[in-house]
Amino acid sequence: MTIRSVDMTNRTDRTGRQGRLRSAASRAEDRGRSRRNWKRTTWIWIFLVPTVVLYGLYTIYPIIASYWYSLVDWNGFDQNQSFVGLSNYRAVFSDPLFWNSFKITLLFMLLVVPARVLLSLLLAMLLNSPKLPLIGVLRSAFFIPVVTTTAIIGVVMRLILDPASGPINSVLLKLGGGGIDFLGNQHLALPTAAVLYIWKFFGVTMIYWLAALQTISYELIEASKIDGAGTWQIFRHITLPMLKPFLIIITVLTIEETFHNFDLMYTLTGGGPYFHTEIIEIYIYRWAFAASIPQLGHASAAAVIFGLLVAVVGAIQLWAVYTSRRMRGADR
Repeated sequence: MTIRSVDMTNRTDRTGRQGRLRSAASRAEDRGRSRRNWKRTTWIWIFLVPTVVLYGLYTIYPIIASYWYSLVDWNGFDQNQSFVGLSNYRAVFSDPLFWNSFKITLLFMLLVVPARVLLSLLLAMLLNSPKLPLIGVLRSAFFIPVVTTTAIIGVVMRLILDPASGPINSVLLKLGGGGIDFLGNQHLALPTAAVLYIWKFFGVTMIYWLAALQTISYELIEASKIDGAGTWQIFRHITLPMLKPFLIIITVLTIEETFHNFDLMYTLTGGGPYFHTEIIEIYIYRWAFAASIPQLGHASAAAVIFGLLVAVVGAIQLWAVYTSRRMRGADR
C-alpha cells in the first residue's frame, strides 16, 4: 500500500509539472502571438498613414470646407470672408442657369442610362456564349475605352468632330453631304456627348452584366434548349427573371456614374453652345474658377446641393442592394 501511494504521488506530481509546463508554454505562445499581431498591426497603420492623411486633406477637408464656404461671401483671394447665412443658397435657387444645368444633367442621364444598360446587356449575352470564337479578344476590345483617360478622349473627339477639318465631316463632304457641327449645334451637342459617354464607359456596364450572367447555370440553359425553348423564350422565362436583382443594382450604379461627367463634357463642349451642355459640375466650376470674379460661396452652395442629390442616389443604391439580396434570397 505504501509503494502504491508513493507511485500515485509521483504520478500526480509529474502530471502537475507537465500541466504547469504546458500552461507556461501556452502563455508564452500567446505572448508571442500577441507580439507578432501588434507588430503586424503597427506596420499596417504605418502604411495606411499616407493614404489617410492624403484622403483627409484632399477629400474630407474640402467637403467640410464647402459647407462653410457656402455660408460666406468670398472670392477665394481675399482674407476676409463675410458671413451671409443662406443667401448663397437663395441665389443658387433663383438662378435660371442653375436650373438649366440641373435639367441638362437629368436629360443627359435619361439619354445615357437606358441605352447603356440595355445595349450592354445584349452585348454581354453575346459575349457570354462559350462557343463564340476570340471571346477574350472581343471582351478586351470593348473594355479598352474604359482605361483610356477621359480628358484625352474628349480632346481627340473634338478634333475628329471638327466641322472644318475633322475626318468625319471630310468624309461627309466627299460623299456630297454638308458638314455637321456636332458639338456646336445646340440640338446635337448633348446627344453627341451622350453617345461618346456611352462608348467610353460601355465596357464597365458590360462587365457588370457578364458577372451577373455567370450566376446563371449553363446546364439550365442547355436543358431548356433540349425541351424546345427558343432564344426569346429562354431570355424571357429564364435569363431575365434571374437578372432582375442585378438590373436594379446596375441601373442605380449607372445613374450615379452619369453624375460624374465633368472631364468629358468640359473637354468636348465646355458647357456650350449657349449653356446647352452645361451640367451641374460645369456650373460649379464656372462660378468657382472661370468667372472674372470667382464666387466660392455661390459655387460651394451649388456643390452642396449637388452633393445632396448624389447622396439621395447613394441611398437609393443601398436600397437597391438590400432589395436585390432579398429577391435573390426569395428565389433560392
